[in-house]
Amino acid sequence: MAAQTRRDFFKTSALLGTAISGISNKQIKAQSKNILSENRMGVLVDTTACIGCRKCEWACKTAHNLPTLPVEEYDDRTVFKKMRRPDDKALTVVNEYQNSTKFPINVKVQCMHCDQPACVSACIVGAFTKKENSSVIWDTNKCIGCRYCMVACPFQIPAFEYEEALKPDIKKCDFCFDLTKKGKIPACVEICPVEAITYGRREDLIKAAREKIKNYPTRYVNHIYGEYEVGGTSWMYISSKDFLQLAFPKLGRDPAPGVSEAIQHGIFAYFVPPIALYALLGGVMWLNKNRKKTESETEI
Repeated sequence: MAAQTRRDFFKTSALLGTAISGISNKQIKAQSKNILSENRMGVLVDTTACIGCRKCEWACKTAHNLPTLPVEEYDDRTVFKKMRRPDDKALTVVNEYQNSTKFPINVKVQCMHCDQPACVSACIVGAFTKKENSSVIWDTNKCIGCRYCMVACPFQIPAFEYEEALKPDIKKCDFCFDLTKKGKIPACVEICPVEAITYGRREDLIKAAREKIKNYPTRYVNHIYGEYEVGGTSWMYISSKDFLQLAFPKLGRDPAPGVSEAIQHGIFAYFVPPIALYALLGGVMWLNKNRKKTESETEI
């Protein structure tokens, strides 16, 4: 078994190196563009309705088999003393911001599932995929650990398992792809007790958001965050406060992949040695994952 694994490792590294180094800059620029479905799904987050109960955090961890506390312990609001970001142990978090009224504003943070994802464009081995239903998902078996996705993401979402020396994964919200592909709704949406987050067809959500803003002009700022930012995102927000004051990045309408593709093209055009290195890294990661799988099967 060990000898076969080593042969597979060298064969995988060689094939990967040959395939990658054989791709020209011209071929990369000719990649097919992301095809978006008119019926793609999305989520509208109404920050004026969110009460900061953090049940979405608990539901997300439960749905993705991440270590979690009993749901009642998520009532602890001391976590709001500092701003948090999603990481490899929490794919979504809620932050609290003070408001002019006595009620604070709570904001749920997770992957935005961009219509034109920078992470998909930046990944040189195709580990990221934008699915037709809007989910942007990640394939651990293809990842070589370059972490370009982390650099490219305009929302700074993908997290890396730095504690895992030999088998690190990229972690981020996957829009509950395993649930939605079966016709179910994301775990965080299902558990929200005040329906602050609504799952539905993206175009319908935009219409609903515009209607709310029109009917309650003193309650909402005239801005649907995510409708146009970086070419549009699947997760969109409405709020009573300017989004820059809620730690949302100021982004233009141009899709983020324009930057990441330029970086990627430069790598392929001018730096051949790193490609061989990435092939080797990919082989090492594949070999280690295969070894752990074999050990697991042996123990059983």
